[in-house]
Amino acid sequence: MPFQHIKVIGFDADDTLWVNEPYFRVAEEKFCDLLEAYLPRHSINRELFAMEIGNLPVYGYGIKAFMLSMIEAAIQISGSTLPADVISKIIEIGKEQLDHPVEVLEGVEEVLKTLNEKYRLVVVTKGDLLDQERKLTKSGLEKYFHHVEIVSDKRPADYLKLLNHLEIKPEEFLMIGNSLKSDVLPILEIGGYGIHIPFHTTWEHEHVDVTIDNPGFRKIDHIHEIHQYL
Repeated sequence: MPFQHIKVIGFDADDTLWVNEPYFRVAEEKFCDLLEAYLPRHSINRELFAMEIGNLPVYGYGIKAFMLSMIEAAIQISGSTLPADVISKIIEIGKEQLDHPVEVLEGVEEVLKTLNEKYRLVVVTKGDLLDQERKLTKSGLEKYFHHVEIVSDKRPADYLKLLNHLEIKPEEFLMIGNSLKSDVLPILEIGGYGIHIPFHTTWEHEHVDVTIDNPGFRKIDHIHEIHQYL
């Protein structure tokens, strides 16, 4: 059994524990509505995505970073002629996201409750500190986790730093999430285990086209299926 030595299980947060990415798609649609006089919608989306990626080293991930990128992209798209009221509307789009209720995915709490009896559970997520803490609190899931790690990125070095803090070896750690790029590939690289639970909507930046041939990897369709291995 490949998971017999697991002591700690890490869970991604957004689109693994609760719904997140669909709200960004709604925000993008509202953003396009505000700027449709300047460019076709597909061009607006392309400009916004390019701005987000360019800003990642500066702003990182999360809604606040997304809001700033929307403002910058709008100024660029409009040729610096954007009315002040449009900037105010963009800020409101971001604030609506920050105030959105947290929708826990079906089956998540039941699985956490069961696994918590045998393993140490941790949250490992990217994003804005205040926003991720807010969502965890509103979700009602905080009580199941031994530790919460909100990171600027999820590279192999970031996971090694976490494992050192938890005082465990890579082979004692399992990471579960919806992103192959962030939640699975880095942990497999350092000798840990990964379970991929695809979500129906994924940010373009997280897409990877790879075939994984690793005994420590599993792909499941629903979080309930974790019990096949743990």
